Amino acid sequence: MKKQNRLLRIPGGVAIAFGLLTVVSGGTALLGALEMGAVVLFVLWFNTLAGLAYVVAGLGLWQGRRWAYPLSVAILAATLLVFVAFGLHVAQGRAFEMRTVYAMALRSAVWGAITLVAWQLLSRQAPSG
Repeated sequence: MKKQNRLLRIPGGVAIAFGLLTVVSGGTALLGALEMGAVVLFVLWFNTLAGLAYVVAGLGLWQGRRWAYPLSVAILAATLLVFVAFGLHVAQGRAFEMRTVYAMALRSAVWGAITLVAWQLLSRQAPSG
């Protein structure tokens, strides 16, 4: 196995774990099993569904697939767009939880880092799938 493919297992594993945790926590909140306070529903739905994309991207990274990079970019871009929409929600004076701000900042940072690593390692790889 190439060294770069071994290196991709780190962000791949992080993405898979992050995705599974996201799906479980989001699903639990959507099913009403947790009292979450002032939930911003579109953010909760986005994060829960995005968790599935995290797992797919993580599997692609783990396997060293070139398509994992554009998927990582799409996840990062979508996360940033939802973060902006959330910011507009807050700016309009609507209810929210401060932990949502922290969670969206964490998601943006994690996917920024994953995307950067994927770009660095997969852009040097010959096309293979």
